[in-house]
Amino acid sequence: MARNVLSLDSSILYRSSQKHFDKIFAKYNLGYASSLFLTTIYEHEGITMNEIAITGNFDKGTITKSVQKLQELDYVIVKSNEEDKRAKNLYTTNKARDIITDIYLAKQTWWDHLLQDVTDEELSTYLKTNDKILQRAREYDIKESDEVKIFGFQKLTLLDYPGNMASTLFTGGCNFRCPFCQNRSLVFLNEGAPELDKDDILSYLNDRKGLLDGVCISGGEPLIYKGLKDFIKKVKALGLNVKLDTNGSFYDELKELIDERLVDYVAMDVKNCKERYAETIGLDSYDLTSIEKSVELLKMDLVDYEFRTTIVKEFHDLEAIESLGKWLSGAKRLYLQQFVARDTCIQKGLHALDKDTLYAMRDILRKYIPSTELRGIE
Repeated sequence: MARNVLSLDSSILYRSSQKHFDKIFAKYNLGYASSLFLTTIYEHEGITMNEIAITGNFDKGTITKSVQKLQELDYVIVKSNEEDKRAKNLYTTNKARDIITDIYLAKQTWWDHLLQDVTDEELSTYLKTNDKILQRAREYDIKESDEVKIFGFQKLTLLDYPGNMASTLFTGGCNFRCPFCQNRSLVFLNEGAPELDKDDILSYLNDRKGLLDGVCISGGEPLIYKGLKDFIKKVKALGLNVKLDTNGSFYDELKELIDERLVDYVAMDVKNCKERYAETIGLDSYDLTSIEKSVELLKMDLVDYEFRTTIVKEFHDLEAIESLGKWLSGAKRLYLQQFVARDTCIQKGLHALDKDTLYAMRDILRKYIPSTELRGIE
């Protein structure tokens, strides 16, 4: 019964909001959906339609129509991406910026009306519950595809898989939006991004199984694909070791691979201390239950593993590192990776920390994880 009420209530809230904003924004020739897309573009100048689709789980056809209307109204302009001509970047115009404050104020007034009798405690409980439900919805939606989709293939590496001569595969798609991520194209998947043929990759691996020791499967987040296990079985059948790079958010899938001895090494990115996790992965809030369970699973040492954290000035300080150390205390090994700003990062304007601070962070962490080391120090 509660589930039916939840579905009905969500529908009522959506339709009521839509009716209200359609009326309020009629003077701008905007509706509820188009105003939402306009504010999204305003907050993320240069975003692509594909990124809007992934971020908000929108249908691409709906976005295309809305963006076309925004163009016709001279609220949005579309520019070709200089690096990838297939991708189109969206920007707001001066006309849009003239009305954007009115749009935000109208939305604030609406939410003030909805929350006028709601206490801070009630709102906090609602937001936490809603976040758990939305997180499950995102994970369900992103795991619709059974087949692993590979968008990058490095044929030979001596760095990605410790102690192994390996190939690295890069899957597309991720449930996180880490601002410092250098694989923007793999997270958002640019329109028309070419998918690599898995049979061709397996054939290459088979031909070189005497030369290669293993395969590193990275991303994106590989565990978003239900078919990953079957693909790994094919790689293992070639006699190759498998290293998995993961953010640890899909605990059940990770545990299954470890229990069935389908992975030989796991590198889990632990993004930050618990208190700053959500902002570090580019989300407003996040339920850390799966992350915490994955950390504890790996600390059981059922498979060789490492934790690693990319250090970014805007997200990591000595206090956060102390908290991170307490959380990961007793881990087998931890690597701190120096952030490197590149054009391929999701967010521009982020910075690396100086060497002295990085060494200080390492020393703090060695109190809890003695084998803590630094990577990528320049």
